[in-house]
Amino acid sequence: MGTGHYFWALFYFASLCSASLANNAKINFREKEKKVLDQILGAGKYDARIRPSGINGTDGPAVVRVNIFVRSISKIDDVTMEYSVQLTFREQWTDERLKFDDIQGRLKYLTLTEANRVWMPDLFFSNEKEGHFHNIIMPNVYIRIFPNGSVLYSIRISLTLACPMNLKLYPLDRQICSLRMASYGWTTNDLVFLWKEGDPVQVVKNLHLPRFTLEKFLTDYCNSKTNTGEYSCLKVDLLFKREFSYYLIQIYIPCCMLVIVSWVSFWLDQGAVPARVSLGVTTLLTMATQTSGINASLPPVSYTKAIDVWTGVCLTFVFGALLEFALVNYASRSDMHKENLKKKRRDLEQASLDAASDLLDTDSNATFAMKPLVRHPGDPMAMEKLRQCEVHMQPPKRPNCCKTWLSKFPTSWLDIQCSRSKRIDVISRITFPLVFALFNLVYWSTYLFREEEDE
Repeated sequence: MGTGHYFWALFYFASLCSASLANNAKINFREKEKKVLDQILGAGKYDARIRPSGINGTDGPAVVRVNIFVRSISKIDDVTMEYSVQLTFREQWTDERLKFDDIQGRLKYLTLTEANRVWMPDLFFSNEKEGHFHNIIMPNVYIRIFPNGSVLYSIRISLTLACPMNLKLYPLDRQICSLRMASYGWTTNDLVFLWKEGDPVQVVKNLHLPRFTLEKFLTDYCNSKTNTGEYSCLKVDLLFKREFSYYLIQIYIPCCMLVIVSWVSFWLDQGAVPARVSLGVTTLLTMATQTSGINASLPPVSYTKAIDVWTGVCLTFVFGALLEFALVNYASRSDMHKENLKKKRRDLEQASLDAASDLLDTDSNATFAMKPLVRHPGDPMAMEKLRQCEVHMQPPKRPNCCKTWLSKFPTSWLDIQCSRSKRIDVISRITFPLVFALFNLVYWSTYLFREEEDE
């Protein structure tokens, strides 16, 4: 008898379980979601115009926690001082009016695609220039309502944001671009924004920027006070470092090459006027074109940038090489004029010597006497002979020490010592490279040191 009762009890329990499972299998949880939504968002039950209460149902401000996911940064524009970013923006807050029964954990959350059905924080991006939502194929937005009344709002947006830049160290600079989010109408008495604890900002791993590298980012608060009250504000600072390799290949090395090419004229013959002039003018115009192209890609700021110092000094060196040839040409013509004067003077001296020898030959036919050396007052011919003899019988000048020392060098050095134009070329061959190397040493040590200080 006991065994029979036990058998019938097991059979009855198994029947109840199978019936319960059959009933659960017939439950449509999507219909349950509809009923729950109608229950919490039905007409006259929920007003989206009223903000939620504070923490634990108090009358304090509603707390909204924010986190963002940076999907891509398409460009950073130096001219307009702005950058474009695409991100997934999320907000989370608690609205106790939206609590519902989760049917023993079977309803994890409810999903909405219409943001106007529930109360939304009036957040806006304060440094935004342009922005748009993504609606392909469907609007990239959703709202999740959890059983405890927690609301999660997520949307994908693309923004063009202002980024004021300091270009004094360009292109050795670092820039900080901010993303600012603030409440437009609700003051801190009604609405407070907070960064989500843990990991408020995420960045895609394979983030690629053409000319910059994202070094790090920092989150902070930026509450603002106006005559209408204090408004909650969040900001994230993105620190970008400019990639220098591009500018080294496109700007610095070509400028160095132009400066070095302008020095080739120092090694050309001073008589090759067309070659030296065309070389100097060509390098000067090329350097000017390079400078104007660099400035066209930058905003017209009132201060001097590092690239301005570099291009300005390079342009000065090229212009100096052209002026050096003008100086060499002037010195060459001056040397030629002096040489012509010396030649005329030598011709006159030679003519004087010929005249004196003719005079001595004429007097040799007379009786030999000391007549040329005796001074007779009033005898003009004797005075002229005496003057010529004094001129040609002067003792030789003492040799110049410098000329004697230089005479030990090859003939080219003697020519250089005698010719000012050649001397200018030789001095320029040494001076220009040394000064340019000194400028490079000062330039790179100064700006790289300032870059480390800023970092």
